[in-house]
Amino acid sequence: MQPSPPTSEHALLERACNLAGQTLGELAVQAGISVPMDLRRDKGWVGQLLEWHLGASAGSKPVPDFDNLGIELKTIPIGYNGKPLETTFVCVAPLIGLHGLSWEKSHIRHKLARVLWVPVEGERDIPLPDRHVGSPLLWSPSEEEEQQLRRDWEELMDMIVLGQVEQITARHGEVLQLRPKAANSRALTEAYGANGQPIKTLPRGFYLKTHFTAALLERYFIL
Repeated sequence: MQPSPPTSEHALLERACNLAGQTLGELAVQAGISVPMDLRRDKGWVGQLLEWHLGASAGSKPVPDFDNLGIELKTIPIGYNGKPLETTFVCVAPLIGLHGLSWEKSHIRHKLARVLWVPVEGERDIPLPDRHVGSPLLWSPSEEEEQQLRRDWEELMDMIVLGQVEQITARHGEVLQLRPKAANSRALTEAYGANGQPIKTLPRGFYLKTHFTAALLERYFIL
């Protein structure tokens, strides 16, 4: 039976600390969850496994994973050098209905207000069941980090409003990037074109760049 949702930050952090040092295979057995061959088709599997153990209650609802605590869970695959191996997905970006939207009221700011980061071994030559879970970190953006995120968000949202969504590349943004997020190229959504007309384009997601998450982990774990 899945653990009930934690009732405090301390209880959540304690649970996460208890997972540190265990392998994904061990945790899967405890949860009665089968381990996929690899993560190519099951990208969210590691996160779902840890959500189960930690008692996350949000499911697929657009709220933080631990809604009663306002805390989002983010697993982060780590290489042998202790650095993140890939960017971190935060949330889907809004492409229409943007009038009056501000950073303060944005979904992404809400998602990043309080994050439980759980590093997990991610090198491809380590079989998935043998990968270890690392020590967790409960984080809120510093004033400087929030300013970086806000600047990037405002720049990217300005481009979307001006009908330049198709011109945005992963190079835009200092710590935040916007890139297509869709299971296939037929999953199109509405956006603004250059003249303000509606166009069809791939959904976009906000991702944290690896140097941002690497600096965050370094600062807290002094790797």
